[in-house]
Amino acid sequence: MDPRTLEWNWRGLTIRLGADASGSGPKVLLLPALSSISSRREMHPLQERLAPRYSTLAVDWPGFGEAARPQIDWTPEAYAAFLDFLLTSVSPHPHAIIAAGHAATYVLAQVADASPPKPRLVLIAPTWRGPLPTMVGGHRPLFDRLCRLVDRRGLGPLVYRLNVNRLVVRYMGAGHVYADPSFLDGERLRQKLAVVRAPGARFASVRFVTGRLDPLASREAFLEVARRAATPILLLYGAETPPKSRAEMEALAAVPGIRTVRLPHGKLSVHEEFPEATMDAIGPFLGEDRALSGDD
Repeated sequence: MDPRTLEWNWRGLTIRLGADASGSGPKVLLLPALSSISSRREMHPLQERLAPRYSTLAVDWPGFGEAARPQIDWTPEAYAAFLDFLLTSVSPHPHAIIAAGHAATYVLAQVADASPPKPRLVLIAPTWRGPLPTMVGGHRPLFDRLCRLVDRRGLGPLVYRLNVNRLVVRYMGAGHVYADPSFLDGERLRQKLAVVRAPGARFASVRFVTGRLDPLASREAFLEVARRAATPILLLYGAETPPKSRAEMEALAAVPGIRTVRLPHGKLSVHEEFPEATMDAIGPFLGEDRALSGDD
């Protein structure tokens, strides 16, 4: 991997973000999920498998990753602006974008409004609603109060740490993210704990969990951007995905023109836990344009 640092200006503040480049060939942009334990590292197994044929770039989202993060009231507007920055200034006109979780839905919405040529899209376990709204079926005023509480100095870090300690992270991983509870152990667990413990991690994390970073407001909006995308789309998810999230993916799979691969195993981070099976599904899809043009 070739580590890089990106600089992005958001409302007068320069934000530095980690990125890793690898391989050569047509450009593929890889975007990790927006979750409390996510970073570009989760895309490394796919990058390693893509590198012989593609030039890949995996990027941390603002407010996430392993580096220190500023105190910002992160919003969907900020993430849409960052994605626009990536696609205009960092990796313009990629051959494909591979995105997981909420990142997949941000990409879908961006591409739906873009002019041709559009990249091929691989949507891995796409989500449009945060964990708490998913659990209770919508947003609640309590969620906004929770954000304000976690933002506070002194008490905020304490409340946050109580919700991302080692036991909670392992429980969350086993319940929603990984099919094998032992997958999140040892060095991998230490890496995830470094993500949640990075200075300033609480600001984006609490907004993701409470739904403040939700890119869309409803399932119908989710399906509508898919209908308008007008580009080849591969939807990939694991059979063990939590039922409420899986129902949204199954609804997306019914949109005409979307190709779907349901792997026999895997939850929300199926690409990280089962990269070989994921690559087996992605590889032929990415190679279609190259095969037609003779660039193979």
